[in-house]
Amino acid sequence: MRFHYVCSDCGRVFETEGLMYQCPECAKRNDGKTFPYGNLRVELDESVLKAAREKEHVTPDDFYPYPGEDPSLYPIFTTPLMKPERIAKRLGLANLMFKLDSQLISGSFKDRASYEVALQAKALGETKIALASTGNAGAAMSAVGAAMGLDIILFVPETAPINKLMQSVLYGAKVVPVKGTYDDAFALSIEYTRLKGGINRNTAYNPMTIEGKKSVSIDLFEQMGRKAPDAIYVPVGDGCIIGGVAKGFDDLMKAGLIERVPRLIACQSTKSAAIANAIENDDFRAIEASTRADSISVDLPANGRMAARSVIASEGWAVRVSDEEILDSQLTLTRESGVLAEPAAAAAYAALEKDRDHLVSVLGEDASVVVLLTGTGFKDMKAFDGKVRLPESIENSAEAVRALPF
Repeated sequence: MRFHYVCSDCGRVFETEGLMYQCPECAKRNDGKTFPYGNLRVELDESVLKAAREKEHVTPDDFYPYPGEDPSLYPIFTTPLMKPERIAKRLGLANLMFKLDSQLISGSFKDRASYEVALQAKALGETKIALASTGNAGAAMSAVGAAMGLDIILFVPETAPINKLMQSVLYGAKVVPVKGTYDDAFALSIEYTRLKGGINRNTAYNPMTIEGKKSVSIDLFEQMGRKAPDAIYVPVGDGCIIGGVAKGFDDLMKAGLIERVPRLIACQSTKSAAIANAIENDDFRAIEASTRADSISVDLPANGRMAARSVIASEGWAVRVSDEEILDSQLTLTRESGVLAEPAAAAAYAALEKDRDHLVSVLGEDASVVVLLTGTGFKDMKAFDGKVRLPESIENSAEAVRALPF
């Protein structure tokens, strides 16, 4: 066997490589009021870790439960690691880097999870994948499905940004708008697979989503000269991205390639801070989220328990930022680094700005710090309404050019 499952709550082991979503016993405790119990963790066999340990260079395929036979079919490539010189100098952080996962094919980090779920579907002989999304996960799964010949059924809140929904329509997914929240769409997508079969891709509910997302940590390890950063700022909604980041570094540590997981910084909007509440106050109750950063607007985090445990185990912490700080950070990123990020991605940078002094007090100014930028701003240009506007046209004359104040 290449892997098996372990319940992240009770520790029960499931010796199978087949389709599993949650621990059947712990899932009985779920009441819709507190973070879900029973999420499964994938444990790689020692032979897989040993093979990775002995390689001069590793790739995500070395750590995937379901490796890709032809990675060029839908490349999950090593995304750029940028050194934003102007921002680093202003913040006094000499080793600040941006991980630009907005450069993946569909424009967001969610390609990573979608690719591994597609590999799972192929391995298990399934052709249909259902999921819920506010946009990015749906667009990513739809793009992967188009490339790999899979049918994608996407449940979305009807209020999701139109640019993201149109992506999925263009990729050929069957899009089902829902009169309700992301959590409502999540529940309906699970009902769909219960009634009509196929694989459910929902974040954390399907453990392969975390396994796909961990690939960013493998990338970072190689890009940074086969070492981990001191800290990484991650935008957090349902907790699956930061759970994936943690899992990737944890696998690297189990393979003997790093000594410790970097400090994980959970970056949340003040209007969607359920996981921050869990980290700081041991409070695992659902909230009413309403942040403008739709990709991290979650009432009941699907991977909340695992995410909170991962942050605490890394000796990391949570940072809350207001929606105003998030939207302001979008402009800072574009004007000082040339990076156009969507609101959810900008939340990670907004958190760094707010947390800078605390970070330095813990790790010093020379710490290697990565900000994970998860989605392109082109997906949600409406976020800039009221912040910027196009200038008025000038007359077609030399006099008009002479009158310009710049």
